[in-house]
Amino acid sequence: MPQRVKESFGSGSGSRGSGSSPAGPPAGPPPAPAALAAKVRTLAPSMTRSMQRVAEAVAGDPAGCAALTVTGLAELTGTSEATVVRTARLLGYPGYRDLRLALAGLAAQQQSGRAPAITTDIAVDDPIADVVAKLAYDEQQTLADTAAGLDTGQLGAAVSATATARRIDVYGVGASGLVAQDLTQKLLRIGLIAHAHSDPHLAVTNAVQLRAGDVAIAITHSGSTGDVIEPLRVAFERGATTVAITGRPDGPVTQYADHILTTSTARESELRPAAMSSRTSQLLVVDCLFVGVAQRTYETAAPALAASYEALAHRHRR
Repeated sequence: MPQRVKESFGSGSGSRGSGSSPAGPPAGPPPAPAALAAKVRTLAPSMTRSMQRVAEAVAGDPAGCAALTVTGLAELTGTSEATVVRTARLLGYPGYRDLRLALAGLAAQQQSGRAPAITTDIAVDDPIADVVAKLAYDEQQTLADTAAGLDTGQLGAAVSATATARRIDVYGVGASGLVAQDLTQKLLRIGLIAHAHSDPHLAVTNAVQLRAGDVAIAITHSGSTGDVIEPLRVAFERGATTVAITGRPDGPVTQYADHILTTSTARESELRPAAMSSRTSQLLVVDCLFVGVAQRTYETAAPALAASYEALAHRHRR
């Protein structure tokens, strides 16, 4: 069977080529100022150390960096002008001038009264009330970052494909597998044919059966989970429309994704592994996907939901 070929990597565009640089021209409009900090948190782990220094500087002091020329920021961070420009482009801006404008906007927002970020690392001896407050803050920040960085164009395209799909396969393992199950049970309740696969062998053998008109969705925070990438690759080669929900928009999984939905995550700590915050952001994305599909299929979705509620109603009566 002929294999589909991805075009060159474009930031957030949904078209990927293996081995291409993620610092190419952005495919869509630059991120809003509010999304800048979220972009930095999401992309920093995959940046080079010199690019991380630039990203950390602009996120940490947007007002100060907005006043600097490209040469000034390069000197401040001990990098080069080329590194500053590459960082700006990786963050989604056509050039450094556009990044400076976003920094000025972010600084203005922060000066308008927004409370400063608090340190949310959880210590072994923290009182339980502090644990609750810190986790709640982290969850709120993760959700806000994910919403700010989510490409609604990519989301809309994924919704359209899913709403008309003959069959939907969702791949995820570990914490992402729980999110895959959550999405499929929602889709089933509105009358769509959906299956969650956490067993890598079953995932691949089912992916072989997909074709044009089907949808395959891979959920992986790292973007490099082989047990998720392999069935998505098979589905992609069979002609299915493919979607990646990932915290690494430059990760290997995106090579086989027609549409990419990027999630955010809080900084990992000893008592708060990445799986906790990545699950939170993934659930937001799949909820957005589900609601969009339910809107598109409302005439059939509404009766299906009503029927499922009615079928379970007796189980909730005392």
